Amino acid sequence: MKQTILGASGTVGTELAKSLSEYTNSVRIVSRNPKSVNPAHELFSADLTDPNQVEKAVKGSEIVYVTIAFDYSAKIWQAKWIPFMKSVIEACKKNKAKLVFFDNVYMYDQNEIPHMTENSAINPSSKKGKIRAEIVSLIQNEVKAGNLTALIARSADFYGPNSTQSAFYLGVASLLKGKPFDWLANGDKQHNFTYTPDAGKATALLGNTPDAYNQTWHLPTAPTKLTGKQWVEKIGKEMGIEAKIRVMPIWLMGIIGIFMPILSELKEMAYQFGSDYFFDSSKFEKRFSDFRITPIEEGIKATLQSLK
Repeated sequence: MKQTILGASGTVGTELAKSLSEYTNSVRIVSRNPKSVNPAHELFSADLTDPNQVEKAVKGSEIVYVTIAFDYSAKIWQAKWIPFMKSVIEACKKNKAKLVFFDNVYMYDQNEIPHMTENSAINPSSKKGKIRAEIVSLIQNEVKAGNLTALIARSADFYGPNSTQSAFYLGVASLLKGKPFDWLANGDKQHNFTYTPDAGKATALLGNTPDAYNQTWHLPTAPTKLTGKQWVEKIGKEMGIEAKIRVMPIWLMGIIGIFMPILSELKEMAYQFGSDYFFDSSKFEKRFSDFRITPIEEGIKATLQSLK
């Protein structure tokens, strides 16, 4: 049974590729410059913004996973995400392939952030959130019409080894350089994170569980309620140092964003750090009770080791 990962070069795609070996010997790794994590995997180079190349990448697949990450820019997301997803959905329908979409929480109403479940209201307040909501709608409409078999695997903000694009990873890297951990908005608010190896394992498990389809799943996430300051204290304890945190208020992000565009892009999402943030994965935990969620101390240690 061929299983294909579209956008397999990122952290989650790599973890997913490792985990799929438990279920099949036929894995296709698709990206502009695909890299193997298993010699048995098929490497397939493609520009996934081209519908024809998406069709070729999907051809012959029974399950298609979407873990692609476009540049973190609202303009780029608006230009690329919807056309890409439409081409993926059409290719899956044509090949009768199941679709597994790796998602985030951007589409949820701000008032849901303190306790998010799969039933939380979808009412995005950001440009990126509106794009994610449109993607979810595209998938769900095709499922409801009976044209597509799909599931949505949704993750919280994540951390873990080699998660180089995550704010958590960058903060740990700063501590290792003797600098403060940069935290957004408010260091006194609670925030839990999905561990990337857990996300990869759980996404592979969902994709290979027939009755998991046509549903949304929160990926397994430790239910810790640590504040930003407490997270940084834990990291410092593991490092054997008194770690410092530097909180960047939202208003300052707007000013510095004039010179650092990434901060302008992060500003519209900073509300997620301005309140308590709890990502509830109890639905997954009940269905897959044998799944071991990595303890945060273990995850912090592995993240640190990946940076040394």
